[in-house]
Amino acid sequence: MRKIRVAVAGVGNCASALLQGIEFYRDSPEAPPGEFIPGLMNRDIGGYLPGDIEVVAAFDIDRRKVGLPVREAIFSPPNCTKRFVERMPAGGPVVRMAPPLDGVAPHMAEYPPEQTFLLSSETPCDVEGVLRESGAEILVNYLPVGSEAATRFYAEACLAAGVSLVNCIPVFIASDPAWADRFRRAGIPLVGDDVKSQLGATIVHRALARLFSDRGIRLLRTYQLNTGGNTDFLNMLNRSRLESKRISKTEAVTSVLSHAIGPDDVHIGPSDYVPWQKDNKLCFLRIEGEGFGGLPIEVELRLSVTDSPNSAGVGIDAIRFCRLGRDMGLSGPLMAPSAYFMKHPPLQYNDDDARRELEEVIADYETWRRTREASPTTPYTSPT
Repeated sequence: MRKIRVAVAGVGNCASALLQGIEFYRDSPEAPPGEFIPGLMNRDIGGYLPGDIEVVAAFDIDRRKVGLPVREAIFSPPNCTKRFVERMPAGGPVVRMAPPLDGVAPHMAEYPPEQTFLLSSETPCDVEGVLRESGAEILVNYLPVGSEAATRFYAEACLAAGVSLVNCIPVFIASDPAWADRFRRAGIPLVGDDVKSQLGATIVHRALARLFSDRGIRLLRTYQLNTGGNTDFLNMLNRSRLESKRISKTEAVTSVLSHAIGPDDVHIGPSDYVPWQKDNKLCFLRIEGEGFGGLPIEVELRLSVTDSPNSAGVGIDAIRFCRLGRDMGLSGPLMAPSAYFMKHPPLQYNDDDARRELEEVIADYETWRRTREASPTTPYTSPT
């Protein structure tokens, strides 16, 4: 298998967890198909392993990261996620200065340097040119929540350079029909929007909400309150940057219900910034329901996770499925990967259906690969 050449926009905690994870699982032992490997949902996707992902370009705006090799920049302030790989390999790209646009919320200047961004004075690079020169095939968007203009800028650069987008933040690209059509017409696959955690607040809330619905319990009211101490939570203190985040998280939960719930009866989203929590995220979840005979059923839950690594395993899978799409010549949003890995996909599936369709994508890919091996010159059209 060839390497999957990836560019990263935003060298924050999520990028740190992703790059560490690639190394952590690079030497994971060979395992029979289906054997459990802690931390991975899928070790092998169409023959691609986590270690086949190679970061070839990286963009940021913080002066403590710009100009450093990305293997060093991922441990620079204000990053605060856990370091679970002590030695990163030598080499790799240098972090390039990106256009800041709306990637930095004004209120973050009020906080100590170790908690916030310090804008570099370097001249922004030509992002499209760097994508072309690096040979990047997929751009992973890890910009701060609310970076609407910056995300659209990177999406334009992807379209111009023929690069796929894995959009891990709640700015709607894959789920926006106009953007989706532009990627489709350009012949470029993408996955989005707003990455789920592997076992985080949204997926647990979604599973419990579906359990209520499947077991005949009417969900009356629910909230999900989240606190954390990383730059993501600090950034989201600016409530004007939260609209799409709330939409994304709320739809991810309410879409699994068999009945409607009023907007005043559901509250889901980041609640507050607690600096000493660093990259630890706490979720406080409550569901109130009506059961047999109209009698009440209530659930309360507290979930604690290391926030950024909790989404890195999902990112590793989303990247590999995006690569399958590129190999097969697919274009536009990849529906099953988007539904399974993202909170706000173009089309919401329940998780069981999305997982089944992912397996069909892999089976379709194997058919494509066998067809190419048997007759390299014969065009193959994927039914996916």
